[in-house]
Order: sequence, then structure tokens, then C-alpha cells
Amino acid sequence: MTAKSAAAAARATVYGYPRQGPNRELKKAIEGFWKGRVTADDLARTAADLRKANWRQLAEAGVHEVPTGDFSYYDHMLDASVMVGAVPERHREAVEADALDGYFAMARGTQDVAPLEMTKWFDTNYHYLVPELGPDTVFAANPVKQVSELKEALALGLTARPVLVGPVTYLLLAKPAPGVAADFSPLSLLEKLLPVYAEVLADLRATGAEWVQLDEPALVQDRTPEELEAAAHAYRELGRLADRPKLLVASYFDRLGDALPVLAKSPVEGLALDFTESAAANLDSIAATGGLPGKRLIAGVVNGRNIWINDLEKSLATLGTLLGLADSVDVAASCSLLHVPLDARAERDIDAEVLRWLAFARQKTAEIVTLAKGLAQGTDAIAGQLAANRADLASRAGSSLTHDPAVRARAAAVTEADTHRSQPYAQRAAVQRDHLGLPLLPTTTIGSFPQTTTLRTARADLRAGRIDTAAYEERVKAEIRDVLAFQEQAGIDVLVHGEPERNDMVQYFAEQLTGYLATQHGWVQSYGTRYVRPPVLAGDISRPEPMTVRWTTYAQSQTARPVKGMLTGPVTMLAWSFVRDDQPLGDTARQVALALRDEVGDLEAAGTPVIQVDEPALRETLPLRATDRDAYLAWATEAFRLSTGGVRPATQIHTHMCYAEFGDIVQAIDDIDADVISLEAARSHMQVAHELADHGYPREAGPGVYDIHSPRIPSAEEATALLRKGLEAIPPERLWVNPDCGLKTRGWPETRASLENLVAAARTVRQELPDGAA
Repeated sequence: MTAKSAAAAARATVYGYPRQGPNRELKKAIEGFWKGRVTADDLARTAADLRKANWRQLAEAGVHEVPTGDFSYYDHMLDASVMVGAVPERHREAVEADALDGYFAMARGTQDVAPLEMTKWFDTNYHYLVPELGPDTVFAANPVKQVSELKEALALGLTARPVLVGPVTYLLLAKPAPGVAADFSPLSLLEKLLPVYAEVLADLRATGAEWVQLDEPALVQDRTPEELEAAAHAYRELGRLADRPKLLVASYFDRLGDALPVLAKSPVEGLALDFTESAAANLDSIAATGGLPGKRLIAGVVNGRNIWINDLEKSLATLGTLLGLADSVDVAASCSLLHVPLDARAERDIDAEVLRWLAFARQKTAEIVTLAKGLAQGTDAIAGQLAANRADLASRAGSSLTHDPAVRARAAAVTEADTHRSQPYAQRAAVQRDHLGLPLLPTTTIGSFPQTTTLRTARADLRAGRIDTAAYEERVKAEIRDVLAFQEQAGIDVLVHGEPERNDMVQYFAEQLTGYLATQHGWVQSYGTRYVRPPVLAGDISRPEPMTVRWTTYAQSQTARPVKGMLTGPVTMLAWSFVRDDQPLGDTARQVALALRDEVGDLEAAGTPVIQVDEPALRETLPLRATDRDAYLAWATEAFRLSTGGVRPATQIHTHMCYAEFGDIVQAIDDIDADVISLEAARSHMQVAHELADHGYPREAGPGVYDIHSPRIPSAEEATALLRKGLEAIPPERLWVNPDCGLKTRGWPETRASLENLVAAARTVRQELPDGAA
């Protein structure tokens, strides 16, 4: 096909779409099902209605080929495990008794059975459930979900493309099952898995699929020659199948690199690549391979992970370059639109000028369709859209919101001394022990406590004007007193105020910082039914006044035990926001760090003895390619130290990280120079404690003994066993006892019982320590 004919044939598509519905109908239906208020049939009808609405919206917008199979009750990796029959032995009975209950048991666990481990999906804030595999794993095709959803779309008269997690990515993201040797490679199961994919592909073809998309984002990471050969083998075998649809292998989040020629040479009919941040690298790779003759190329030129409008002329230039390098060129977002909110038009509180700069899933769909039309029919066909786009881009570039000279001058004046404590850890640790007087294995929590119905009602009443600010604050104070009283009664050593005044650990701060914008309907799935509203980081950042001092000081006035001040760190403030794309991330991180430094200083001046600056996203934001990591870690660790470097030696600085592969960033954990770090460890059986020990980490650490992302209550014996395992790696004078993460999403009964068991475990293990252990 010539470049001219390829342009004329250009069409619009997407890889995936937000699942929740405009009013989070899916979340409400699933949680209603868990509570017994919604039947399985009603849940299925709600899900079907949402899928139908999504597909119709896409088709009416001008999308030629809609995705199916991307919808999920909980997680697409869990769906893939079900599709290939990789159900852990401990969950088989539940799955066989009731498929839906068993599905949620794998996701959330039960009182008797632990769930699958959960971790971040590449460098996003989406969490997936990690497959557990071993040499005895038996795969079996179960494509009921994938086939039924394809049938639904076809019944509406739509052209549909099923989307599956690819076999190589599925195995590369899996872990050895409990009891399996740690050095077992799930990729060794590829030969067992490929026939299952072949069966699924045949079923989808029989149902009416012309194309099937196989997502292989793991191939944008650094891969060994053996892993690349596995990918080559997988797609040689799948490509040779006689009974299959056309295959589209999709990659996203970064450049494809060495995997591009592997896939280009394979007998698949199409490739989908990310042409946003990785445009130049992917273009060079395609050119170096001699193009993609005979293949369909889907060009992801609209950013699927951020909410800024597309530069249509720039994207058209990229698309024009791609013409002639492939048999056909279609237009899409860089990845699934799962990672952005649904519709910017729902926002009523954002200034109309700023709203012009924003594109959520529906607006991105319109951009994709416009670009496909411009590519197929020429720029004259979209002249009006191009002119409006130029005006919107100029409005943002020239706005006073984006540039504050005072903020930029302060950031430019930062010195090396500003990013370091006044004493090394060994000296200040001794000062802190004397100052705090804590026992061995001190107990604490991560920060938040359950958000009660009373508290949520009070917040809603305040917004609606049914109560005034004074009445609302009295309810917050009552909640703080209750949380403190429980912690004292339970025997917790370092207390928190429970964060009843906070709606979200990033949004709460964003609403008090200049340069941030908050949405009302910008919900994005984090995991399962947990949705967050990432704020929009639109301009230069400063802190007009203290944000947390009042509530922390009030809490400390109610107890003689130390109360932690609770802040969200600069990297997490970026990672869990939609960040500006008009300056380097490191520059933005420095601005946020200086705002937090002011808050840390005010907390210390108010008498707060322990200050926790959470950085759960430090690992999440790690670049996918090793060559990009040193630069990121340099500014990320500097930003943390800039936030905390001004405190006195006696002030103990904590941080917290969760749900990530910490082994990749142990040196960075060391470099941030926090006095104490708490980490997720329950689901991974204290793996991180041993990673810290292997590194020679010299500071205090609290690997979690209570998995808060499951409704099950860990027994005291279970927590005791985890603590003993932690002591194999971390000496008692440096080991803390805490949950994996904050308790906001849990209910009070399970929280109360779990924390009481946690304290009992700490007391048991303390008694087992030899005399003089300190």
C-alpha cells in the first residue's frame, strides 16, 4: 500500500476505556454485591449496560473498531489468570463452588484464605493481581468472559477487537507460587501456555473476531536475549496457527527497543506502538528495521495517561512520517484510556479557560477521531479543529497560572546543604531514642483510620450547607479523640490522628497548594473498586499557609504518647496527580518539596516529635528502562531530602512505601535518609526485609504484618510468624511493627481486631528476645 492509500485508509480506535461509568456505577454495584444488597444477576446487568454505553459512545464519536474484553470487575490480569485456568490451589474450591465468589476471593481473600499479591502495573498507579505459577501449573482455556463480551459488541452491529494480556507479559509479570523455589521462572511455562492461547484465539475467531489485540507492555522494559527469544517463539507459534484471527501486538508506556525487530519479523499482522514520549525512539527503530511492510500499524499519538489536550499538528506530523513505513496506519491513544477520567465536560468548578486545556477519555477519543480524519482526508477537513487547538495551546502557554517568578527563584536558590540533615543517622538515632523512649519493636500505623459513615455524612453536610464549618470541625475533633483513645487502649506506641479531615492523601494537599486544580468527577481506577481523583498539577507550586499543623497539634494535645505528623511526599504528589508536561518533572518535584519543607518546619516548631513523609510512589515512577533511572532517582531522592533536611536531629523522620517491587530501589531507599521506613510486606512474606538486609540498610524499618487490602483479619499468630521472619533480617533495635498501608478503606471491626492482634504479636516477640537485646 502506498503512503497516499495508507493515509486514505486511516481509522480511529482505542485499546481500552474507563470501566466505572459516569457515576461509578460499577463500584457501587460490586460493593453492593459484596454486602449482599446486589444479586449476581443485577451486577451482571449493570456491567453489561456500562459496556454497551461505552461502545456506543465510542462508535458515535467515530471510532471504527471498539475494544472488548478490557472491561473488568476487578483487574485485567486477574481476568487473564481465569482465562488460562491459573487458579491457585487455595482458591480452587471457592472458584468451583461459585465462579464469581471465587474470582473475588482471589482478588480480596477471605477470612481463611489469602488473596493474590498485588502490585503496580508498570509505572502507573493502577494495581494488578500477580499470577502465582509453578512447574506443576496446569493451564486450561476458559474464554467465557472474552467470548461473551465480543458477542455483546457484535450484537450491537459494531466492529470489535478483543483485547487480551499477551502470553509473554502474563508470564513475565507472574511470580513463583507459595512453596515453589524462588528461582523458578514462570517464563519456562510458555510451551504449556501457548496452546491455551491458541484455543482462545480459535474461539474468538469462531465468534466473529477479525482482529485480536495481544498486549505485551513488558516488552518495553529491558529484556534479556532469552526473554526476547521467548517473545519471538511465542509469536512465531501463534502466527503460524491456521485457525485464528489477525493478531495485533500492542506495546505502550515506553519505547519498544530491541523487541521491535523481533515482532516486526514475526508472522503477526499488526503492531501498536506508543508515539507520545517515545515517539522519536520508536520512529528510529521502525526505520532501522526497514519499516513494517505488510503490517498494520496503530500509532498511539494521543497521551493515554495524562489529561492535557493533544498538539494536533505535532501528532499529524508524526503520523505523516509513519505513512509509507507500514501497510496501513491507524490512530489511537498511547495506551488504554483506563488511566484517565471519563469526561471533562462533567467538571463545573474548573475555570472555563483552564478547562480548554483538559482532555479526559471522551475528549481524547474525539482527538483520535479528528487525527484519523485529518490523516485520511487532509488538514482542510479539520481546519476548524486545528485552529481551536492552536488557540487552546497558546492559552495554556501564556497563562499566569503556569509561571510564578517567586517560586522559580526560590527553587533556583536551593543548595546542596539544604538537602541533608545536620547529623548522620547513627548520631541522630541515639538522640531520637532518648527523646522518644520507645520499647523494642515499637508499634504504629501508617496514618489513616477508617472513614466512618458519620464522617462522610458530615463532609457531605458541610458541602451541602446543612452544617457550618464549626459543626463539621467538632465532628472531626470527636473522630480524632476516638481514634486516639482506641490506639491508647490497644497499646500502640506511636499514634496517628487518623486523618478524618482528609479526602485523599494527595488531593487534600493539592487543594491547599497553589498551582494545583481539583476535579469533582475525575475518577480513575487504582485497584478493584478503589477509585481516586488525581488532582491536576497545572502551574508553579507554593504553600500559602500551614496545611496539617492545626489537626496534628490538636491530636498531640489529647495524649501523652507521640503523635506523628502525616504528609505526602513530593514524588507521590507528582505520581498521583496529572502532572504538567511543559517542564521537567524534577523541576516540579523541587517546587513541591519546598512547599512541604515549609510544612515540616511548622510541624516541628509546633512540637511534633515524629513526622512521616509518605513516598509510596517512589518505585512506581521508576522509569521502565534502566538507562533512564539514574537521572530520575537523583531528583526524586533529592526532593525527599529537601522536604525533610531542615529538621533537628531529635525529630524522627518516617516514610512509607507500599505495593511495589522494592528490590529495584533499595539504594534509593537508603539515599532518602529517612530514620524509619514502613513497607508493604505481608503478601510477599517479608521479602522486602531480606532485600534491605542484603543491601546492608542501616536504618529502622517496619515491614508490614497486616495486609490492609484484604478484608480478612490476620490472627496474632500470623502476625507473630511474620515478625519472627522479619527479625531474621532486621535486628530488634531497628524493627518496627505496623500494617502494610493506611486503614482508610477498611471497616472499624476488622481494623480494631487486626491492630489488637498486631500489638499482641509485638508483645509476644518482645518477650522472646534475649535479655539485653537493644
